[in-house]
Amino acid sequence: MVDKMLHRTSFSLKSDLGVTVADGSDDAFVLVVLNYNVPKFVPVLWNQARLRICADGGANRIYDEIPALLPEEDADSVRERYKPDVIKGDLDSIRPAVRDFYLSLGTVVIDESEDQDTTDFEKCIAYIKDVDSNTAPRKVVVVGALGGRFDHVLAHINVLYKYPRLRITLLSDDSLLYLLPQGFSHEIRINCAVEGPHCGLIPFDESGMAFGSLISTSNLLDDDVVTVVSDSPLIWTIAIRQSGEDICPT
Repeated sequence: MVDKMLHRTSFSLKSDLGVTVADGSDDAFVLVVLNYNVPKFVPVLWNQARLRICADGGANRIYDEIPALLPEEDADSVRERYKPDVIKGDLDSIRPAVRDFYLSLGTVVIDESEDQDTTDFEKCIAYIKDVDSNTAPRKVVVVGALGGRFDHVLAHINVLYKYPRLRITLLSDDSLLYLLPQGFSHEIRINCAVEGPHCGLIPFDESGMAFGSLISTSNLLDDDVVTVVSDSPLIWTIAIRQSGEDICPT
């Protein structure tokens, strides 16, 4: 009998929903910010996350772009409030002034410039894995991983395959994606306030679906539960609902 793996998007992208996630909950997550455009809903995610990590130049993004997302507030106050817990990487992208600013606020800055064999994203994942497993959140939400250079996007997706036991979600303004590991019956419970209606399954290895053969894109949800069974790992991707769109299929 195939084991079942449950997937659900437990976070909210709307500040008016007032979602809170309890410490130790299965829904608790770490937020990782990479060095690309910050999605407009990052301030909402920031307040739900249990740990906030910037990968090197991701700290510049938080410093520069969060105040622009909250233009009605004083920029310096915003920067102090949205302070990363940890900045980690080879530190070749973070500006010295940004590094010094967050150090003055108590952010832990970890220089791993001696390690040139892993990406800054992987360095952040290693930090998460090293946190006490009894207290660390079980899920990781990553922003800044989708968009920009295509080779970088592929490198970020490759991390999902390297760490299939971690629940890593890559998230942008338009869509999210995560890995469905092989050997499970995957039950995907759709959070209709956040996701849909378009979804797809994408292979990155040899399977019945493959590039040059069959991929599954631009499907429309007709239920709030999707079941996927495959003998190969697949990428599940689903659109982020925009304001004014219909909610759940009925």
